[in-house]
Amino acid sequence: MPHPSSPRPGLLRGIGAAAAAVALSCALTGCGGDAEATGAASSGKVTVGAVSNGAAQQAELSAPVVESLRAQLPAEVRDRGELVIGVGALPAGFPPLAYVGTDQKTLTGAEPDLGRLVAATLGLRPVVKNSTWENLFIGIDSGKVDVAFTNVTVTEERKKKYEFASYRQDNLAFEVLKDNPWNFGGDYRNLAGRTVAVSAGTNQEKILLEWQKKLQAEGKDITVKYFPDANSVALALSGKKIDANFGPNPSIAYHVTQTASTGAPTRNAGSFSGAGESLQGLIAATAKKDSGLAKPVAETLNHLIKEGQYGKLLETWNLSNEAVAASEVNPPGLPLTNS
Repeated sequence: MPHPSSPRPGLLRGIGAAAAAVALSCALTGCGGDAEATGAASSGKVTVGAVSNGAAQQAELSAPVVESLRAQLPAEVRDRGELVIGVGALPAGFPPLAYVGTDQKTLTGAEPDLGRLVAATLGLRPVVKNSTWENLFIGIDSGKVDVAFTNVTVTEERKKKYEFASYRQDNLAFEVLKDNPWNFGGDYRNLAGRTVAVSAGTNQEKILLEWQKKLQAEGKDITVKYFPDANSVALALSGKKIDANFGPNPSIAYHVTQTASTGAPTRNAGSFSGAGESLQGLIAATAKKDSGLAKPVAETLNHLIKEGQYGKLLETWNLSNEAVAASEVNPPGLPLTNS
């Protein structure tokens, strides 16, 4: 199962019924690699933010092959000439990270875009395989998928079977109306007296309820509200029935783009590590343990960070606040007691 702070299926707000139907059809019939109209290894360029339904400003990034990085790949992958990228976005997707685009066929989002950019830099043709979350890991285990770019949180439990190359912070965030001056500021005390929506059974709910207990011990409180779905939360926020929504940072980043031209635009009022205050949670490219892929992928990511393409990609998807300074191989993950 995805880490509870991950955007959950069903948040395909604004994509449209037709695209959702295509995603469901893929879930039932099985979709293979996409046509990769958004970039190829030989072109030296990768288009990011394509067919994004307004979630991103499409951009073309330079991605010349770096032979010194390519040489570090396992011979089998290098000789095959393609990188099979796993994405666990069926059936409905989770914008802005991975979902069916407005052309009703292209798998778009920050995750597949980053996978394509890494593949191009390594001189490999990207083959993106979309599946359910469970089948994604079966694909890695069986060798049918080389590496997953799909919002996987690094945990110590997962390290028993997989190796990682980190590329994004795993953050939660508060969404408020744009004209609301309140900011979280990294301090739970700033929540006193606020009414906050959160999804039941999630990591963010656990954190919010812990803050509530601390505030109650100080003679203060938070009013915690639950709603049946994301649309209900959005209506409550626009109608000022709640002060803020506490959820996965990427989902909030997407919703901010979708409300920008409406009568109730929203903004991000501050983020917090999905792993809690003692550890910065990290999202990482995921490969089978001892596959030999984590190191070259991490070094490729560090090259993209240094050259600026990484930052431009996150900016394109409104995710700059989740940028990492460097990619690490098998960084500290959520402990076994919290995985």
